[in-house]
Amino acid sequence: MRDRDELGLHMETELSFPMILAWAAPFFVVTVALEWWLVARGKLGGRYEWRDAVTSMTMGLGNLVTDLLFGFISLGILVFFWQFRLIDLGVSLPIILLALVAQDFVYYWKHRASHRIRWFWSAHVVHHSSQHYNLSTALRQPWTSNFTGYVLLSSPLVLIGFHPLLIGFVGAINLLYQYWIHTEAIKKFPRWFEFIFNTPSHHRVHHSTHPTHLDMNYAGIFIVWDRMFGSFVEERDDEVMTYGLVKNIETYNPVRVALAEWVAIFRDAFGPGLTLRQRFGYVFAPPGYSHDGSRQGSEEILAEWKAREDAG
Repeated sequence: MRDRDELGLHMETELSFPMILAWAAPFFVVTVALEWWLVARGKLGGRYEWRDAVTSMTMGLGNLVTDLLFGFISLGILVFFWQFRLIDLGVSLPIILLALVAQDFVYYWKHRASHRIRWFWSAHVVHHSSQHYNLSTALRQPWTSNFTGYVLLSSPLVLIGFHPLLIGFVGAINLLYQYWIHTEAIKKFPRWFEFIFNTPSHHRVHHSTHPTHLDMNYAGIFIVWDRMFGSFVEERDDEVMTYGLVKNIETYNPVRVALAEWVAIFRDAFGPGLTLRQRFGYVFAPPGYSHDGSRQGSEEILAEWKAREDAG
């Protein structure tokens, strides 16, 4: 059996990566304040509502705290898989760059899963709960991700030889990249950039509630994954975006924002008179599932919209 160090249980003595999201916190605060001020003066496009922005920043602080307190759960899961790795790819600049691309590919599928599996959506819904789209929205992050098992979807990266701490590091770079694309102040970049990379234009579509935009543009850094796997929708210049959820939670209370979907899941799953399959459906089926067809998911919303368009 491998010893403790080889299993990676003392990985901190082997590798050390900067906590870039924690170090970036002052930058987030300054840039949010700057964008807010410029929007208020009419120098930049976009909207701010002070209660919404404060809630988003509070959610970001809570996310940082909960990751510090409970991040060991997710890291521990990846450490467990590390003992079953095929090879150890080590850490060098080419491997870090390869890990960044590989993690972004996996992020695409993780993000897609978080929209299509309600259990994962219970955490991710927090990020979509703001009805505004500005830099503060990027900070509206969940407090419960470490309890969902979401990290299991990253285990293939560890199994093929990327160190768990490296995966955490490039994952943080991925999230840092996505910060700046949460803005209405930037319209579009040159076509080559828009073709390859995720941009504010592409991510506005992802946060939009229009029926043709729901569950689209899952990219982290590279929008090419959406183009490859049929989930890309381009923003139109004549569109007026409406952001938020199909059914907004209508609260600025950070605790309610963090836990609203969890409460709804358990209320639905433990309702009276349901079969076991129906109970599992309320937990693991796509958001919008209902045993009696009384609710609509993104596919039903799109189908109804298309029917109206065709009839009109």
